Amino acid sequence: MHDIRKVRNIGIAAHIDAGKTTVTERILYFTGRTHKIGEVDDGAATMDWMPQERERGITITAAATTTEWKGHRINVIDTPGHVDFTAEVERCLRVVDGMVALFCAVGGVQPQSEAVWRQAERYRVPRIAFVNKMDRTGADFWGVIREIRDQLGASAVPVVLPIGAEDSFVGLVDLLRMEALFYREGPAGVEVEVRPVPPALREEAQSAREALLERACEEDDRLLAQYLSGEPLAFPDVIAALRRATIAGRLVPVFAGSAVRNKGIRRLLDGVVDFLPSPADLPPAIGTWDGREEIREARDDEPLAALAFKVQADRHVGKLTYLRVYSGVLRGGETVFNASRDVRQRIGRLFRMHADRREPVEELRAGEVGAAVGLGETYTGDTLCDERKPIVLSPIEFPAPVVDLAVAPLRRTDADRLSRGLSDLAAEDPTFLVRADPETGDVVVSGMGELHLEIIVDRLRREFGVEVTTGQPQVAYRETVIGTVEHEGKLVKQTGGHGQYAHVVLRVEPAAPGEGFEFTNKVVGGRVPREFVPAVERGIVEAMAEGPYARYPVVDVRVALLDGSAHEVDSSEQAFRTCAAAAFREACRKAGMRLLEPVMEVEVAAPEADLGAVLGSLAARRGRILGLEARGRLQTVHAEVPLAAMFGYTTELRGLTSGRGEFSMRFARYEAVPPALAEEIVEKRARERR
Repeated sequence: MHDIRKVRNIGIAAHIDAGKTTVTERILYFTGRTHKIGEVDDGAATMDWMPQERERGITITAAATTTEWKGHRINVIDTPGHVDFTAEVERCLRVVDGMVALFCAVGGVQPQSEAVWRQAERYRVPRIAFVNKMDRTGADFWGVIREIRDQLGASAVPVVLPIGAEDSFVGLVDLLRMEALFYREGPAGVEVEVRPVPPALREEAQSAREALLERACEEDDRLLAQYLSGEPLAFPDVIAALRRATIAGRLVPVFAGSAVRNKGIRRLLDGVVDFLPSPADLPPAIGTWDGREEIREARDDEPLAALAFKVQADRHVGKLTYLRVYSGVLRGGETVFNASRDVRQRIGRLFRMHADRREPVEELRAGEVGAAVGLGETYTGDTLCDERKPIVLSPIEFPAPVVDLAVAPLRRTDADRLSRGLSDLAAEDPTFLVRADPETGDVVVSGMGELHLEIIVDRLRREFGVEVTTGQPQVAYRETVIGTVEHEGKLVKQTGGHGQYAHVVLRVEPAAPGEGFEFTNKVVGGRVPREFVPAVERGIVEAMAEGPYARYPVVDVRVALLDGSAHEVDSSEQAFRTCAAAAFREACRKAGMRLLEPVMEVEVAAPEADLGAVLGSLAARRGRILGLEARGRLQTVHAEVPLAAMFGYTTELRGLTSGRGEFSMRFARYEAVPPALAEEIVEKRARERR
């Protein structure tokens, strides 16, 4: 019997190398889903099924699986930690109900763990935390909790306390039950021995337990009255109060352990069941249709509403579409309505996924996550629903790619195969874009970073059998206007018969950074007929795709159509489009333009002895040092560096630190390129296009 209250849809997210996949592998093992633990370092992890993941020991694509714990069905999505694959995290956080945020006991709150935390906040996803790697040198449980509170602004409250740390990490104190769990090797993996709390920890544990109980009492007046009067508190009541606070986002229960040593995972699973919400605990799904708000409760008897959150090319079944069902029941063989694209589609087969393995099912019910084949016209972010009660759920927003790369087939005969492969990969990944350069004829692909594009090229070779040649990675520059200008543009052509006539007056001005493009129509008296106004906007948008300064896209600009005129015979949509595009380019030239480049937030961890060399290297790359922080035996440098200066930094950092340094970066914003450097870039761009 399907009981939606016993369903948990969770994502596991964190900074790269915090142990997400290792934790997921242990969850599968301890819940009986697998009978052997797959190790990431051995390239045998169940969830890292792609060859590229197993070779590199990192997660590249989000993998879903389903397991059970104490009568509850848990749908788990293991997400990547590398910033180049942030879209995988974005799409998963859009559809999960709860998140397990992993933190390294040594590294604490790292850049990407902060990024995924902010993503979860945007989607209002309740969270519990797991401090992993308590067996590592430098592990600091309370230090990580302080960072969660200070850097993330979260109300982090421990539910367990570690017994020991580093080599002496041997167990946990369960603060709710006030008992000690000691781990020891046994025939069935790590076995748990329950004992009284060690005397050395009794005072600390009692203090932490009081803080936990006080937090529970804040949620329940009856509990508070019992607590103040000295009455014992019932265990289920405490769990229920903490659960309410977690679901409301007012509390983050914190667990601890060492996934690689199989310690703490079963208590973490208890936390998933006890504190994270079922679909029924959350507000209903809200969407729109025909300008009206539509609401869907998480029940089987509601009209169908499902969101496609991931598309994957599968060599065996073709296109595989991952779905989260918010209401109603999705059945194989039925016809559904894609409200995002206004098309009907027939569901082929339905599956529950276990990494790359498909387990056929007849239906997916409200609150469940699965995959379908047969949805050729459905893409990431589309809503599938009952045509009699249509709804469009809010789509998923993805960051814009920042690195470009020209690709070409090694053999001319592979051109069609390359085109097909790029098309399939672009359909899978919303942060991977493909376009043709009209001047050079090159195929240019855009992605989130060097590793992202490296993986794309590798997949073209392995999955589509296409060997490609590539140019150097290129920064995705942008350009914008500096000043405000009004410009009048006219198009008058007489070629016999109908001519072409259009006349527009535009005001072009800069918008705030990151604001994008804004168009307003301020024409009065119908001097530009209403039917031609959309053509004016389309012409401007087309011109923005290749700016007049350096042929890069124009961003952050406001354009107002102030005036104009039309001819009753010679005016047309095409004429106004052409006229508006030319007028916009000329207005930009008159307003003055500047080149913008992506600036990255960079965090470098290096031994203290190498700190001077690291700082000098970042300064030479036009970096701004924002701060230094000691973490264990390493110094962490926080900096902002233009992306153009970061190519090849991996190799340089290894050389500077004898292989002991590591860094991560993520996109921060676009900033103006220094004038002298901008002129060099513009001249180089012009030479390339001759």
